[in-house]
Amino acid sequence: MDRHILDLFAGVGGLSYGFDLKNGFKVVCANEILPDMAEAYKLNHPNVTVFNCDIKELNKARIIGESQTPTNQINIIVGGPPCQAYSTVGKRLLDDPRGKLFQEYYRLLKELKPEFFLFENVSGLTSMNGGNLIKNIIDLFKNLGYFTKYRILDAADYGVPQHRERVIIVGSVYDNDYEYPNPTHSGSRELQKDIFSDSALLKPHLTIEEALSDLPLIKSGEESIKYASPPQNAYQIEMRKSSGEILLDHNAPYHGEKLQNLMNMLGDGECAHDLPEEHRPSSGYKNTYCKLWWRKPSTTITRNFGTPSSSRCIHPICNRGLTTREGARLQSFPDSFRFYGSRVSKNLQIGNAVPPLLSMALAESIYAYLRNK
Repeated sequence: MDRHILDLFAGVGGLSYGFDLKNGFKVVCANEILPDMAEAYKLNHPNVTVFNCDIKELNKARIIGESQTPTNQINIIVGGPPCQAYSTVGKRLLDDPRGKLFQEYYRLLKELKPEFFLFENVSGLTSMNGGNLIKNIIDLFKNLGYFTKYRILDAADYGVPQHRERVIIVGSVYDNDYEYPNPTHSGSRELQKDIFSDSALLKPHLTIEEALSDLPLIKSGEESIKYASPPQNAYQIEMRKSSGEILLDHNAPYHGEKLQNLMNMLGDGECAHDLPEEHRPSSGYKNTYCKLWWRKPSTTITRNFGTPSSSRCIHPICNRGLTTREGARLQSFPDSFRFYGSRVSKNLQIGNAVPPLLSMALAESIYAYLRNK
């Protein structure tokens, strides 16, 4: 019988994606407070009960009752509440108002008592408050009876064309023998031995070129609904499965002439501070007004990947920020995956997500661990 999964702070379902595809798992319900996010989740996971509400409104009775799980049991909880730099002195984490979202995750974990949980968050969690925050979080999970461990994983090591580090905390009621998924890719363009295995070989990290080269090189303010070419590699074939001939959400943000001229002066991977001083913008940070590298993975995609003044997000060839479709490709969302709302809302949905290919690797490793438990 399938193990039933609850996805908290689910967004559009990037983390649900891998578990939904894995035989033996069934995502039965998800919680997301933002309406556009919740609507996008429903579009892509039509068989999942979505609670579009404040997590405070959820409890065991409502979750079990409305999701209609055949066994009246949630076996696995996944998700990651935003963690601000709140107090971590002893167990005051549960009393600090800044930790309210963590408190709700903890409350539902305590109420539902699943056999396994996955808690994901930004890698910076490990260094917040001198490393005390994550220690206290883990201690709280251990006090609930879970064997707990954590590791930082980079999505690029699992076939995502983007460096995106996340801390993955897992807990099991059985033992501490869970093994994180082995990387499938490495930073070298030469095949190397897997650092976790004597025999397996790693593929090189995927580049932006490999991820996007079949998409039209449109200009600022332009849109295209046709692919530029047939798929050029295995990644593009995978991204285009079930997508049809119509290219969705490939519309470029519009930029003024001054900004376009600045971007035109930038070479591959260059930033505004690489330009002569008279051409540099008067404001911005070191990683703003920066082009990505065509033959390297992307840096971490944020919600503002269409805004050059926000972070490194300028297309390596075109003088503009990334389109919604390009951002989705760099997050490993297939072209058939649907987003909802305005461009700003769709970009937020993409920028906040767990990359689906990373979720698939995690689902596989958790299934392997629980198979014989």
